[in-house]
Amino acid sequence: MLPVCVEPRLRPVRGVFRVLVRWVTPKHKPCAAVRQTTAWCNRGGPISAEPRINDRIRVPEVRLVGPSGEQVGIVPLAKALELAQEYDLDLVEVAANARPPVCKLMDYGKFKYESAMKAREARKNQAHTVIKEMKLRPKIDPHDYDTKKGHVVRFLKQGDKVKITIMFRGREQSRPELGYRLLQRLAEDVQDLGFVESSPKQDGRNMIMVLGPHKKKTEAMAEAREAQAARKAGRRQGDDAPSQERAEA
Repeated sequence: MLPVCVEPRLRPVRGVFRVLVRWVTPKHKPCAAVRQTTAWCNRGGPISAEPRINDRIRVPEVRLVGPSGEQVGIVPLAKALELAQEYDLDLVEVAANARPPVCKLMDYGKFKYESAMKAREARKNQAHTVIKEMKLRPKIDPHDYDTKKGHVVRFLKQGDKVKITIMFRGREQSRPELGYRLLQRLAEDVQDLGFVESSPKQDGRNMIMVLGPHKKKTEAMAEAREAQAARKAGRRQGDDAPSQERAEA
């Protein structure tokens, strides 16, 4: 029995055509028409997100904006390209969905560089709140407790949340009050830097509490940059002092 296939139907799904084929005998290979249609749908590369400039603009007329932001009006594309050559600038399509599209005269290379620098500064100042985790035992040694508390203090100063986990083993599970008192003690010791965001609660053999910082991540990052700049300035002054003494001598 020969395979019977229906002519493929193309349906746009997120900009890509999906081939829908209905088979009567699925054990056979697809027919030639289906293979050719599938190959045609898989052609092409990714769509560029860059705006169209100069000769890549394919419209009869555009709404032109001058180099200083002044409105020139609706002009033919040839006239806009002539003005771009006259000013030694690029004609950049800034609003492709408008009717007619809006184009601006600008130095496209300089525009791309400034946009990249702004994006870099935005990523530098962007703050991501991170949840750190610290694990303790109910019968922790005082020295180990001070070490763990130091880590919690450092995390809170950096503007990060801290998840405190008390791990119970064996018979310690019958004494959950030990872990509760330890968490309360830790919260009181760091209350100047953080607050209890999630109260202690039992989770299986563990007890969990979450501490949140009083300072926002952006504030902590700004203070860290200021402190680093102050340290660099202090080192420069220290390096300049011996040279001044030698010059006076």
